[in-house]
Amino acid sequence: MEVNYAIEASLHKSYSKFELNIPRLMVPKGFATALIGENGAGKTTLLNILAGIRLDYQGKITYLGRYSDRQREELSEVKEKIGYTGPGGYYLPQWKIAQVAQISELLFSTFRKECFDMWCRQLAIGGDGAANKRISSLSDGNREKLMIAGVLSRDTEILLMDEPASPLDPLMRERLCEIIRDYLLEDEGERSVFFSTHNIADMEDVTDYAIIMANGQIAEAGFVEDLKEKYVYVRGEAEDIPQAKKTLFRISSGKYGFEGVCLAKKLEQLAGCDISLETPSLSQISVAVMEHSRNMERQG
Repeated sequence: MEVNYAIEASLHKSYSKFELNIPRLMVPKGFATALIGENGAGKTTLLNILAGIRLDYQGKITYLGRYSDRQREELSEVKEKIGYTGPGGYYLPQWKIAQVAQISELLFSTFRKECFDMWCRQLAIGGDGAANKRISSLSDGNREKLMIAGVLSRDTEILLMDEPASPLDPLMRERLCEIIRDYLLEDEGERSVFFSTHNIADMEDVTDYAIIMANGQIAEAGFVEDLKEKYVYVRGEAEDIPQAKKTLFRISSGKYGFEGVCLAKKLEQLAGCDISLETPSLSQISVAVMEHSRNMERQG
């Protein structure tokens, strides 16, 4: 399958006790890509750099195969194509919802107030008299929904979403997955979503491509279908636990047996063991890769 990329980047950012080091980031165009990692893995730093919120980094970024990170800062047409939602003070707390629409109209030529109003109603943001409610009076979930309404009311080609599911209730998380899929289908092949999460189970059904981060680096990346062929979930008997510990990325064991994730190409190392194999979930793969990366760092 020929793949074009919504974002290509080579990035480095150092803090006193943390380093983001990504020699090669590739976010495929036309898909929903999940950025998976523990808290502190560097997900927010990476998304802030891609969105232009942080400019103190080394490296380069290319958007949609033709725009540089410098052009993102200099050309309004590039800013128009990128939407961002994230935690923190994206909208000033003293603003009213009506002011969010007014300011968005000034900042973005493709912003449509009637579309914004529709999304505010559909997502039940603020209830009665919502237009006059201040951002500071909204719950974390409603602030997230307000940001979603804002970016969906513009003509964008890339959505960058930092932990969009975290403040949402279970029903709204399901709705978010529907919104992402509809966004991609509306202009099929031309739109892309890159969202972060530390709990992929909530968003696995909408994820096409996964990038797993650990310790400021990319530990694994690939289309979900390919990752589920690369890794396998193994169950076995207690007497084979010593052999399994040498082979599996992550293992849970007890007196009745073991289970865990293994690279498919290493299954031959379990020859002679009484095992059963299953297709792993993306969540199981992610946890195994992150734990393996943590163990490798300790050993290194």
